[in-house]
Amino acid sequence: MSKLAKIFTRASTGMDAPLVTIEVHISGGLPGFSIVGLPEGAVRESKDRVRSALMNSQFKFPKGRITVSLAPANLPKSGGRYDLPIAIGLLLSSEQLKPSINLDNFELYGELGLDGTLRATEGLLPAIIASSQVAHNIILPMQEAEQYTLVSQAKIYPCHHLLKVCEFLQGVSDVDKLVHNLTDNQPVYQNDFAQVKGQHHAKHALEIAVSGGHNLLLIGPPGSGKTMLAERLPSIMPSLGIIKALERASIYSVANKPLELNQLKIRPFRSPHHSSSAVALVGGGSPPKPGEISLAHEGVLFLDELPEFPRSVLEVLRQPLEKGEIHLSRAAQQAIFPANFQLIGAMNPCPCGYYGDGTNKCHCTEDQIDRYKNKISGPLLDRIDMVLTVPPLPKKDLLNQENTDAESSEVIRARVLKAYNKQIQRQGKTNDKLTPDEIDKLIKLDQANKQLLEMAIDKFHLSARAYHRILKVTRTIADLDNSDSVNTQHLSEAISYRR
Repeated sequence: MSKLAKIFTRASTGMDAPLVTIEVHISGGLPGFSIVGLPEGAVRESKDRVRSALMNSQFKFPKGRITVSLAPANLPKSGGRYDLPIAIGLLLSSEQLKPSINLDNFELYGELGLDGTLRATEGLLPAIIASSQVAHNIILPMQEAEQYTLVSQAKIYPCHHLLKVCEFLQGVSDVDKLVHNLTDNQPVYQNDFAQVKGQHHAKHALEIAVSGGHNLLLIGPPGSGKTMLAERLPSIMPSLGIIKALERASIYSVANKPLELNQLKIRPFRSPHHSSSAVALVGGGSPPKPGEISLAHEGVLFLDELPEFPRSVLEVLRQPLEKGEIHLSRAAQQAIFPANFQLIGAMNPCPCGYYGDGTNKCHCTEDQIDRYKNKISGPLLDRIDMVLTVPPLPKKDLLNQENTDAESSEVIRARVLKAYNKQIQRQGKTNDKLTPDEIDKLIKLDQANKQLLEMAIDKFHLSARAYHRILKVTRTIADLDNSDSVNTQHLSEAISYRR
């Protein structure tokens, strides 16, 4: 007479990992194997993988009517992570496995090969974090187990085969618990600002943008160094703390993207091609997966050749830029992914790229230039804090092979970190996250500065959002200047970055 077996695991719904109870029951009657509880294709196919894995591991496949219930029943289940808990549930229900430990304190994950080998599955990191918070022990595949070493509270027992799991549960053999890697190694950057010749004004603008988390648009002719400058932004950004690094790793785990542990604390830099769709940027699918804006969370989303992106694609960025997260609603499932990214755009001044560079190469008409620039909507431009013109590199800078006057990223990063820490200590967040009320309290303008700002509002026809963004940039420039108050020089420079 078989008994009812219960095994715990977790599903994947966006960044959440709700607990799933797998109940296995074997009854009399005609042989059959049914899985209930909204299983998707990969889960329904698990019965064939489990059958072969049990038989090839010298177990008997139970006879009778097998019912596997995945509770809660209204939660969609996908992926191969349920193979191992279903197999263990079958062995418990058929009394072929008699564990010597309490399985109520364990969660199991892993896809089974036909020979019983355990294979890694995607999106496990949120489940590991959630299970560690309730002090559960975790059994999972040995493959790719190193990526879970940053979860300090987790008690993880990696195994390579179904037989090893059974031996461990019966107390026949031990499994070494995963040793957590909490070493605080300094990030290694491949790109450095010392490699960029000239463009001192552009470097200074990027330093301001990074210090306060401000969005930036670079405009310049081909070959002026816009992409080269943007690619070096992560090298001057503050490294991620352990909590933010885990959040980044969780997003990559759900998206099934490889992530090297030695790169975990370096802020991400994502540069999608201009042919990317709106779904590629914001995420989607069934079940919903994170897109480029979530993969750029706490880092940089670089859109090169900005006007070449379809306008409908660019417009999807407007809400995430304000909210710092993206809500995806599909017929079967909803998900919320973090998307606190810094937008850096790059574009040419005209379709041919040479308008205003002094070479008279440009033959674009005013109408062509206007159509080109109008591909970027006003509401999106309103959310960009700084617009910077990047001129062509002078010949003397290009021919300067020594390049001794270029600051390294380490030197710039030290100034950025000082301004960044000043903001965190003062308000607990970077300046780009300030609310209008906080701006009024932190930034006090004298009468002369109010008149200057009033002239800028009239001249550039600034919206209320643009007005607040100018003040945020002003506060960041003052922080870099180590000034507790803002002055006319800080405000004038912030206004100069507005177009």
